[in-house]
Amino acid sequence: MLALSAEGTLPKVDYAIFADTGWEPKAVYDHLDRLEQEIARPAGIPIFRVSSGNIRADALDPDHRFASMPLHILNKDGRAGMTRRQCTGEYKIKPIKKKVRELLGYPYPTRIPKGVFVEQWVGISTDEFHRAKDADVKYMRNRHPLITDMNWSRSDCIRYLTSRGLASTPKSSCLGCPFHGNAQWRHIRDTSPEEWQDVVEFDAAIRQGNARANASGNQLLGQAFLHRSRVPLSDAPIDHVTAAEWAARQHQLGDETPDVDEAEHGVADGCSPWACRGEVEPVQGDFGLAS
Repeated sequence: MLALSAEGTLPKVDYAIFADTGWEPKAVYDHLDRLEQEIARPAGIPIFRVSSGNIRADALDPDHRFASMPLHILNKDGRAGMTRRQCTGEYKIKPIKKKVRELLGYPYPTRIPKGVFVEQWVGISTDEFHRAKDADVKYMRNRHPLITDMNWSRSDCIRYLTSRGLASTPKSSCLGCPFHGNAQWRHIRDTSPEEWQDVVEFDAAIRQGNARANASGNQLLGQAFLHRSRVPLSDAPIDHVTAAEWAARQHQLGDETPDVDEAEHGVADGCSPWACRGEVEPVQGDFGLAS
C-alpha cells in the first residue's frame, strides 16, 4: 500500500505507522529502513515507529506486567491448550491508537470530538476479505484499499512487489511467534544462527510460564512451548517437510494453493494489528488448566 500510494496509484497517505514489538527479525527492520529511504521519504510520507516495549524482555522480567503470548501448553494431565493472546492488543493496537490520538491533537485522556477521525488503511487482500473489519473506536475508520480499490489477491501483491524490486519482502511477526510453521522455524535456524539461538533460549526460559507470574506464586499448571508439537524448540520436528510444502514449491512465486498446511507454513492469516492470526487451539487462562 505504501508503494502504491507513493507512486500515485492510490491516494497519497499522510503518514505510515509501524508498530514495533521489539522482537521482529533483523530482516524486517532492514526492509523497513529500505522502504523509508527508497519509497516513503522521496514521496514525503513520514513513517512513525511506535512501541509499547520489547515483548521478549517483558516476558522474562518479573517486575513487568506481561501481555500473554499464545503459547502452546501441555497440562499436567497431558491435555493440550494455549494461553490467551493479548500481545496484539498491547504491542500493536495500543501504540498505534496512542500515535493516532497524538496526530489528531487529542492525546489520552483528552476526549476526541464527535466527527474527528482518521481513515486508516489496513493491508488485507481479497484472500482474507473475511478479516476486513471496522476499528473498535470512532476516531479510526478502517479502509481496505487492496480489496476495494485494487481487487488484489496475495499473488497480485507479490507480483507487484517483484516488479518494484521488493520481492524479498520478509514476513512481519515476532521472531518467536508460537504461530510459526515449520518452514518459518527452519528459515530462522538455517539463515540466522544468532536469532535461532535467541528463540531457543526464550523457549526454554518460558517453560514454566512468564516471570512475573512465577515470582508472585501464580505458576503455570503445566509447561509452555513455542512449537506446536509441545517439545523444546531445539528438539522440535521442524525438519519434517509436509506434502503441502512440496506442492507449493512446484508453483511459481505467489501462486501457492490457499489450503497450505498450517504445521508447515503457520497460521494462514497475517499478524497485522487488525488481522491477527486467530486462535487455532483450545484456549485457556494464563495459569489455569484448559477448560
